[in-house]
Formats: sequence, structure tokens, C-alpha cells
Amino acid sequence: MGPPGPVPGAGARRGAGGRRAQGRRAMAQSGRAPLRRDAERNRARIVEAARDLVAASGLGVGHDEIARAAQVGVGTVYRRFPRREELLEELFGAQVEHVAGLARAAAGQADAWAALRRFLEEVVRLQAADRGLRELLGGSPHAPALARSARERIAPEVAGLLARSQADGRVRAEVGVADLALVPLMTAAVLAAGAGPDVAGRVLAVLLAGLEAVPGAAPLPGAPAPDEVVDRVLAGPPAGS
Repeated sequence: MGPPGPVPGAGARRGAGGRRAQGRRAMAQSGRAPLRRDAERNRARIVEAARDLVAASGLGVGHDEIARAAQVGVGTVYRRFPRREELLEELFGAQVEHVAGLARAAAGQADAWAALRRFLEEVVRLQAADRGLRELLGGSPHAPALARSARERIAPEVAGLLARSQADGRVRAEVGVADLALVPLMTAAVLAAGAGPDVAGRVLAVLLAGLEAVPGAAPLPGAPAPDEVVDRVLAGPPAGS
């Protein structure tokens, strides 16, 4: 009697088992299991609902509000986004990159002061259209780490524009990046009070006029705020205060 032949279907079972094992290893390496199709649909609905709510009401919207708007259970929202910061990162990653891209584009223009002005004017327009972005760029206790990350991505380009504007004699020599970092907070406060973008634009123009170098003008008092003070100011008051 010859050696036993292969067990029927054993190769297919081994192949399927190998594929399942590879899939499990890939999921373990990525740290995140792929979502089922219905779970992916729920996730997309949560993100869309959260984007609309945050744009209208700000960064403080809760998981229960998002669940109602997305027509899913609140537990589903918590499973997909256990922390609010995770959801806000999902919502604002592209917008922060857009603002950073505007700053990079401005940095490539020949007239640094005109480019810096246009960049800040565009930031005011974006703030007026989206309350969540306004709070993110202007100070909020709901996402301090995300707000700090956004500023860190934008600040180097703004610093370069400021330095070039000062070298061209267009901006006071004593102005610092920290002074500019507080400008979105001021325009955000005007918009939060119910004023329209025209009023916020006027406030911005007044602030920028104060930065311009004018022959014979008295120097600005004091020094720019330290970074840690700027962080505390832009973090806003503690939530619930």
C-alpha cells in the first residue's frame, strides 16, 4: 500500500487559515481592526453630524448631541471616539492643514507685510464661517492640546513673515510673534459677541495699524507675552467656569 494521499480540502483549509492569521497579525500591527461596512457608515454619519454641530455651536458639543444628530446610539459615538479630542482631531485636521497651507503660501510672496495682512484677513473670514474653527484658533478650554498643535504648525510661517516685514521697515521692531498670536483671540471675541465679519475685519485693521512702523512713533510698552502666558490665554477659561 502506498503512502496516504492528501486529505481532501486540507490545502484550502490551510490557505484560508493562513489568510486569517495574516489578517489578525496585520490588525495587531496596525492597532486598529478594520470597520465593518455598517460601522464605517455609522462613523461617517457621526463625523458629518459633529462637523455641522461644531460649526454652529462650537467645540463644547457633547457625545449625546452628536448621537441624536447622527441618529445612532450614544454608545456608538463613544466606541468610535472615546475622547472628544479624537473627534476634534478628525474634524479639524484638514482645516488646520488648510490654514497652515495659507500661511505657507503667504510666506512665499514677495511683499511680506501685505501677505501677512491677507493671511490674517483670511483667518477672520474662516473664523466667521465656522464657530468651531474660531474657538480652535481663538482660544477654547475644550481642545487645548489641539489648539496648541495648530498654533505650532502655523507659527513658524507667521514668524518668518513678521521678520521679513520688520526687515523691510514695515512693522515695528519690538513686535513679537506672541503679539500676533493674540490677534485671532481678539477677532474671535468680536465674532462671538454677535458681530459680523465686517466688524471683525475692522478690528483686525485697527490692530494691524498699531503694528505698522511709523517714523517718530513712541515704542510699544513692555515686551511680548511669554509663550506659556499665550498658551494660558488661548486655552480660555476652564470648562464650566
